[in-house]
Amino acid sequence: MKQIKSTITKAEIAQMPIVQFPGRIFVIYTETDAEKAVAYLKSQQIVGVDTETRPSFKRGRSHKVALLQIATTDTCFLFRLSQIGMPATLQDFLMGDTLKIGLSLKDDFMMLSRRKEVHAEEGNWIELQDYVGRFGIEDRSLQKIFANLFGKKISKAQRLSNWEAESLSDSQINYAATDAWACVEIYNCLAELERTGDYEVIKVENNN
Repeated sequence: MKQIKSTITKAEIAQMPIVQFPGRIFVIYTETDAEKAVAYLKSQQIVGVDTETRPSFKRGRSHKVALLQIATTDTCFLFRLSQIGMPATLQDFLMGDTLKIGLSLKDDFMMLSRRKEVHAEEGNWIELQDYVGRFGIEDRSLQKIFANLFGKKISKAQRLSNWEAESLSDSQINYAATDAWACVEIYNCLAELERTGDYEVIKVENNN
């Protein structure tokens, strides 16, 4: 029987090994490649979705979403929206029937809508922050949820890097792919536990 903690501390996570997306990663720089990527993604039942935006360190200044990551269990596409914009095929996919898993989706939807009139929320989505509550999990960050279920740490070292850079570093690419893939892994794990009921929740006092 799998044991799930109601919450997990930062100190516990710090002791865990770092996890990286183990599959294939394709960085998409052209609309033609975007069309091919979307054709592949449409053949999948479930995908994980995340976005990255260049951080702003000046009050009142913000940037448009620069990167859209969409991952399966073994393949991830990184769409460089800062270079190709929002292709129509990608808009259609976001609003389509494929089940898409994400975290803090309201923020992602807002950022995507600023780049183009895309109503991603009209698609088929599951918000992990809501879904995990059904299992007695109190944490809402991707890093904590993943660590709770898998005993591994997602590094956040690249979160505030420049996502509009002409070329992304290997560290950025791996970070971005890992976040989207983690959404799929979390959902698949919890969906199986929900199906079997083979888990117990250990109540822990929330002290970070």
